[in-house]
Amino acid sequence: SAKDMKHRLGFLLQKSDSCDYSSSQSKKEKISSSQRLSQEEVRKWADSLENLIHHDRGLAAFRAFLKSEYSEENIEFWVSCEEYKKTKSPAKLSPKARKIYDEFISVQATKEVNLDSCTREKTSHNMLEPTLSCFDEAQRKIFTLMEKDSYRRFLKSPYYLDLVSPPGAGCRPENCKRNHAHTLDCNSNIISQCA
Repeated sequence: SAKDMKHRLGFLLQKSDSCDYSSSQSKKEKISSSQRLSQEEVRKWADSLENLIHHDRGLAAFRAFLKSEYSEENIEFWVSCEEYKKTKSPAKLSPKARKIYDEFISVQATKEVNLDSCTREKTSHNMLEPTLSCFDEAQRKIFTLMEKDSYRRFLKSPYYLDLVSPPGAGCRPENCKRNHAHTLDCNSNIISQCA
C-alpha cells in the first residue's frame, strides 16, 4: 500500500549511524525553507532519468525504489562508474576498476548487473589496461536499461507520486504517521534530510 511504501522510503533513506529521531528532528529545524525540496524540482525528475539521478534527493528516492524492487545494483553500478571517472591518480585506476569489475561485472559478482555478453567481454578486455572510460559502454547500457524499465515504473510509483502531488492534496499534518525512528512528512518532505 502507499502507506507501506512511504514508510519504506523514509526508512531506507535514513543513515543508521547518524540519523536517529532526535538528530533528524534537529537537522530539520536547522534547514531553511529554501533548502527544502520544491515541487518544481520534483517535476523536473519526470523530464529525464538524468535529471532524477543528478539530483541528490532524486537519486536517493530512485535508489529506495530500486531497493524495493531488488534491483539497486543497477544504480549502484552507475554511481560507482561516475565516481571512478573522477579518479585523479593513474596508480589508483587499476585497483578501483578491479573492485567495480569484481562487484558488478564478473560472473561471480556479488551485485552482478544485466549486461549482454558482448559488452561484458569488451569490459573484461578493458580491464587489461584500465582507463577512465573503461566502463563507459557498460554504464551506458545499464543507464538505458534503467531508463526504459525501472525509471518508468518509478514515475508511476508512490515513491514519486507522493512527492510530486501538490501540498494539501489529501494529506493533512494529523494524518502523517510518526515512526519511533523518524518522522514521515507528507508530500515534498518525505525524503529525509539525512540522505
